[in-house]
Amino acid sequence: MLSRIADSLFWIGRYLERAEDTCRIVEVHLHQRLDDPGAYPAQAARDLLLLMGREPDSDEPDVLQELCYDEKSPVSFLAALGSARESARRARETVSTEVWESINTTWLAMRGGRLQRMRPASMFKLVRERCAVIAGLADSTMSHDEGWLFLTLGRSIERIDMTSRLLATASLAGNSPRAWDHVLSGCGAHHAFVQRYGAIASDRDAAEFLILDRLFPRSLIYTLNTAVDALSQLGPVNQRIRPDDPATRLLGAARATLEFLPAEEILLDLPEQMARLQVVCSETTQAVSARYFEGSAAAAWVGGAW
Repeated sequence: MLSRIADSLFWIGRYLERAEDTCRIVEVHLHQRLDDPGAYPAQAARDLLLLMGREPDSDEPDVLQELCYDEKSPVSFLAALGSARESARRARETVSTEVWESINTTWLAMRGGRLQRMRPASMFKLVRERCAVIAGLADSTMSHDEGWLFLTLGRSIERIDMTSRLLATASLAGNSPRAWDHVLSGCGAHHAFVQRYGAIASDRDAAEFLILDRLFPRSLIYTLNTAVDALSQLGPVNQRIRPDDPATRLLGAARATLEFLPAEEILLDLPEQMARLQVVCSETTQAVSARYFEGSAAAAWVGGAW
């Protein structure tokens, strides 16, 4: 496969996942604000932007403008959708017609201030559903060959990164008693969690489920396994001694660190643990780019790339 096409498919997966997960993180933030009206909303907004890698440019930043509506903001989901469309255009000969049409339609339907005229809850639902439709179409209309593996790899790395940020939002909620309930709902995990643990559970149980559950598709361990499996299929791996792919080693080491984490340490220094995982995602992206995309033409990604 041409490195240019592989590069585009990788970033389609990342940008679509980024759009959906940014939407989920903002929704959790707004719910936590409603639960704790005594908190300082300006400080909470600044903390959230810093968590998302954006330096606030005012003392009272507008979270919805920065993370949702602004096409020029590198951390908004609207910019991520625009970048996904541009990447899909570059890989038009590989992306299925259904996937291209769905990405293009979604992008055009959300431009021009249309999102600002919607209630935030309706906007979040729309974005989540459209991203899920595109992901489902990719899985059902594209051959599961190298191109699909690159798309899956990009989606998995971005999901690891963004889920770690979503988990870290619980630490920004202060004394909110429902912080982890909101995080579970933000990950679409509340129903699955109640089935596994029951209605009465602790914060540690919620964190344990989102980090270590092997069957829930948004848990960190499940997504790390998906990314490692995609990498193992993309290139020959020296299984006799250890993987010779730097990206596989990075993700494998992160997986082992989480997998064997003592139960009593799950909530200990959780923001720092999640920050380290975000660094792993960045280093893994660099390793994948150096191995597979080095010969691709330089591209100016709309909205930037983390």
